[in-house]
Amino acid sequence: MPKAAAINRFSYMSAMTAVGLMMAAAIGFAAVLKHQHSHKIPFVAQAEAGALTGSVAPAQQLGPSGLPIPRFVSLKAEKVNVRKGPSSDHAVAWVYQQKGLPVEITAEFETWRRIRDAEGSEGWILQNMLAGKRTALVAPSRKDSFINLMSEPSIESRAVAKLASGVLGEIKSCDGTWCRIVSGGYDGYVDQNMVWGAYPGEAVN
Repeated sequence: MPKAAAINRFSYMSAMTAVGLMMAAAIGFAAVLKHQHSHKIPFVAQAEAGALTGSVAPAQQLGPSGLPIPRFVSLKAEKVNVRKGPSSDHAVAWVYQQKGLPVEITAEFETWRRIRDAEGSEGWILQNMLAGKRTALVAPSRKDSFINLMSEPSIESRAVAKLASGVLGEIKSCDGTWCRIVSGGYDGYVDQNMVWGAYPGEAVN
């Protein structure tokens, strides 16, 4: 990946998470809009594991830290360097520019963690630049789509908002089927198979 393109790869997230929420009074929904698109798609229920996120529940083992590998964490700072290897002597491959983005730790070496992002790119980050706070991207592979944020963990409940694909949210909990997500000031539930930041079937407390 060209360096210039890589450095700006996640700068769009700042704009995406800053967009306003537009009320749709006629139907009682609120939309979290991405860029200026207004197209909406129906709620997709019972999604196949990994179909929308590229994430499937892996076989885990314990790393040198005593924590499971792989596992999800999030970026602690607004600007985080990703290096080509596990030391400061390795070149910077790209720079993340969005605090809170979810990444998946796939290996550990001393104070370094190899991470993978929602696009499948991998690199090394210092451990102190990562946080245990769980966040998620909603259906990042479904470009220009909208997913219903439900009031309860059920497809029979009402939708309180529509989340644009790729929007960033904080995970409050997951029960293996549904995740409670807070995004743009809205609090509700999304099919767990639609989030990149929690494995299908994983319980998050």
